[in-house]
Amino acid sequence: MKRILVTVMTLAVAAACTAAASSTNYAVLDRHVLGGAGKWDYLTLDGAAQRLYIARGNRVMVMDTQTGKLVGEVAGVNGAHRVVVLPDQHQGYVTSGHDNSVLPFDLMTLKPLPAIALSGKGPDGMLFDQATAKLWTFNGHSNSASLIDPVSKKETGTVALPGKPEFAVTDDNGRIYVNLEDKSQIAEIDAKAGKVLATWPLAPCDGPTGLAIDVTHKRLFSVCANQKMVVLDATDGHQVSVQTIGSDPDAAGYDAGTSNVFSSNADGTLTIVHQDDADHYSVVANLATAANARTLAVDSGTHRVYLAAPDVTAGAKAPQGTFGVLVVGTH
Repeated sequence: MKRILVTVMTLAVAAACTAAASSTNYAVLDRHVLGGAGKWDYLTLDGAAQRLYIARGNRVMVMDTQTGKLVGEVAGVNGAHRVVVLPDQHQGYVTSGHDNSVLPFDLMTLKPLPAIALSGKGPDGMLFDQATAKLWTFNGHSNSASLIDPVSKKETGTVALPGKPEFAVTDDNGRIYVNLEDKSQIAEIDAKAGKVLATWPLAPCDGPTGLAIDVTHKRLFSVCANQKMVVLDATDGHQVSVQTIGSDPDAAGYDAGTSNVFSSNADGTLTIVHQDDADHYSVVANLATAANARTLAVDSGTHRVYLAAPDVTAGAKAPQGTFGVLVVGTH
């Protein structure tokens, strides 16, 4: 029996070491220069179509992830923040924050369709929730969420929020979670009832922005301006772990295949946190990326991470037009 226990423990330790080692093998694999002027926000990956959507002020840039080339743009956006892609409908949607609307577009032609007006002000984050079959926008200037029927292309409801919403995630099973940036809290929403069930504190987090979810283990990962990642239990909001990350992140991602959590930070690092199990986490790398590479998208199929930055070249000073995308992966 002792020999069996020793063998099992040895195998467990070896597996943990292998997982940790693989987490530290990340590197910047490619730097794709796309150019162009303007700010940027969320990145949205369509892994099946091999396309990366970059919300970019007055447009959406679309990059082919295989070639790193720009394949087109969606024009006519007024303050682009977040893209959601619905391949079954052959349409995408982008929040247009300056005119309080959502702009649909055709995925093949990238031509915009008539805008969907919202009662909420300053739509920023957006997601598609399978449990309600609705698009949800999170409106930063009115502390609310708007529900959109993607079939009728109309706003069908609103939910008042107890603070300014930032990133949001869904478990696609009736619960939506959103960071409240000005409260340092997470709000739990009953998606079908359309109401806030609870708010959970994120202290010592200050200024939560990016949010990711592990649906299997019911864990939420909130990244904060003061170099903290807080892991919460999504069933009751209790804190599971607090990890130190880079400064001023604006996105988080989770790769279930590698059990890694990512925080993209303005200080030019990508913090990689390994999930040893549902309740135990450890920082395994702070990978150098590029200054202000604050937003990301994770491809769980290829285990690659995409980040946008104002200068993706290796130079210390940004020449004109070096905006682009960095691709991070394992060797």
